Amino acid sequence: MIDIAEARLLIECGVRYLGFPLVLDCHKEDLTTDAAAAIVSELGSQATFFLITYLNRAGAILELCRTLSVNMVQLHGETDLEQIQLLKQEDPQLKIVKSLIVRGSNMGTLIDEVRCYEASVDSFITDTFDPVTGASGATGRVHDWEISRRLVASSARPLILAGGLNAGNVRQAIRTVRPAGVDVHTGIEGRDGRKRYDLTRRFVKEAQIGFSEIELEPDVC
Repeated sequence: MIDIAEARLLIECGVRYLGFPLVLDCHKEDLTTDAAAAIVSELGSQATFFLITYLNRAGAILELCRTLSVNMVQLHGETDLEQIQLLKQEDPQLKIVKSLIVRGSNMGTLIDEVRCYEASVDSFITDTFDPVTGASGATGRVHDWEISRRLVASSARPLILAGGLNAGNVRQAIRTVRPAGVDVHTGIEGRDGRKRYDLTRRFVKEAQIGFSEIELEPDVC
């Protein structure tokens, strides 16, 4: 999110989890760490805020989480198992979401990642690699949902679905994958890069319908 006005819009539309992408790889940050911390201070009781980052060292991750006053982090970098275990050791209350990046048909590699990390993380999120930019998140690209569906079936942890989701495809994505939650970024933005009320509200409504059809309580972030 860009600022507190956008955070309020998302909360009003029913979004339950709001992430701050900070210390990124390919993308430009939308706001500063201080601005993100101010949003958490103002609106922290109205939603669950969390850090999205490519940091891969436990100490740096914990320091940034504490600066923001958040107890949840989504890791998109190449983070060793030992560093994730250290994160849990240093802060057992920290919720860790580990990304699984779909790169074509890399099902075997992703299954191995699930097996390696599932005892040490709280959930996974699948996202789509963009071979043009090298980005592994916020690409606006849809991947093969069959891969995510099989990961849901293989993982002992909940799995969140991301990657090119919008109001037009999220219901079918939920039916196909049966994830624990869905994640949206570019799919609810206007041409100016800001989140739009109409697109966000429609996305949330379609996601709620999709989850009701598979009889699960949704997490939308």
